[in-house]
Amino acid sequence: MTDSKLILVTGATGYVGGRLVPKLLEKGYRVRCLVRDVSRLQGRSWLEQVEVVEGDALLTENLTEAMKGVSAAYYLIHGKQGGKTNAERDLQVARNFAQAAEDAGVENIIYLGELVDPAADLSPYLRSRHETGYLLRYGRVPVTELRAGMIVGSGSALFEMIRYLTEREPLLVCPAWFYSQAQPIAIRDVLSYLLAVLETPESVGRVIEIGGPTRLTYADMLLGYAQERDLKRKLIGTPFFAPRLSAYWVHMLTPIHWRVVLPLIEGLRANLVVRDDAAKKLFPKIQPIDFQTAVHYAVGRVQRDNVETSWADALVIAMGDFKPYAFKVEEGMFIERRQVLMDIAPEAVFRAYSGIGGERGWLYMDWSWALRGWMDKAIGGVGLRRGRRHPDEVHVGEALDFWRVEAVEKNRRMLLRAEMFVPGKAWLQFDSQPQENKTLFTVTAYFEPHGLSGFLYWYAMWPFHKFIFDGLARQLASRARVLAHSYG
Repeated sequence: MTDSKLILVTGATGYVGGRLVPKLLEKGYRVRCLVRDVSRLQGRSWLEQVEVVEGDALLTENLTEAMKGVSAAYYLIHGKQGGKTNAERDLQVARNFAQAAEDAGVENIIYLGELVDPAADLSPYLRSRHETGYLLRYGRVPVTELRAGMIVGSGSALFEMIRYLTEREPLLVCPAWFYSQAQPIAIRDVLSYLLAVLETPESVGRVIEIGGPTRLTYADMLLGYAQERDLKRKLIGTPFFAPRLSAYWVHMLTPIHWRVVLPLIEGLRANLVVRDDAAKKLFPKIQPIDFQTAVHYAVGRVQRDNVETSWADALVIAMGDFKPYAFKVEEGMFIERRQVLMDIAPEAVFRAYSGIGGERGWLYMDWSWALRGWMDKAIGGVGLRRGRRHPDEVHVGEALDFWRVEAVEKNRRMLLRAEMFVPGKAWLQFDSQPQENKTLFTVTAYFEPHGLSGFLYWYAMWPFHKFIFDGLARQLASRARVLAHSYG
């Protein structure tokens, strides 16, 4: 009986893990999630159905607690991308994970790795991803390593990269990596393989390459997306590889940070294709869908605002792997607060401010927000173009333009932490508190400066904040009244 087995999922706040958990629950498994900050699971429909252990996989005591009574453990951990230090940290996490699983008597570790050519000159990040599998297998617990091609699905980094480049650029000058062979795989098929491992004893202890049924170049993928959207696009090839320059170029044109893009591009130094047919033999019932079908499904989900998880959900993508800052009002912190007393319910006010950003924009002087986002992009920041996962729903931990959602209390509060480059720490908070049949709507900006540059930055920006935040509060109040009228 599957309900007797307890399955550990790491990376449940990430793109794949966030979709795997509900699939496991549907199969009848008991699920435990190891996350660094439990608040980042708020809003997940399955949260009340799982056990949650809060901790860092780098700490052996946290792993020991998470592994108790576990039958199988999914290793879906991605560290901060880039740099030798981060790669070494990822490898230490893998060592600790393997040892903790051995001590707890775990039957199987399931690792989602990446389809790479081990003979190619890999970046430190991609090499660490490849070596992670070796370190996990070094322990006594059997490991099933699924080496997946680039993942295609609504919200995936690859899909978003293709979508934005194709939608925005009718003429593309293509570096050499556009023409390397790859074997992209749909997210639904990745999840099918991850689940099938639990029910296929023959897969235990194996390294299995998984990919879609067709080999394509990145140029083919762009043209495939253009075909789905009925767009005419022209590509001009060049002999230059230029991975870092390409990453910055993609960074400026899409919502995806260059640190996320760079490993994808560097992986295309070699052909990323499946070299053995073990997956077909072990999992004959899984028939991966082709790239064009995967794009069709992904476009449909985006158009229906039904994106379950996003590449930007992972906190490490832009800001490193520290725990979100615990806010306190204290000496030295600048605070700007604006309040409006309204004759409508808190629910309408909450719907107004929780739906800000993305395609809807920032309602007042939207060009200034776009300019700030462009400036941030120009110096290597995240910019505005990450958008938001859903136009109206918001979850803790997900990206919202150049903010990160740090707290949400339904109908009461939303706290955003700035991820754009600023000389300090900044937050923007929205409150809708009931006041005797009215609602007190408050917009508060907090800034904790770092050094002299932080103070100078604040005073330079304060005159602009005066107009922008005043106008933002007015426009949000106006939208709240419209919503209150529309919803009765």
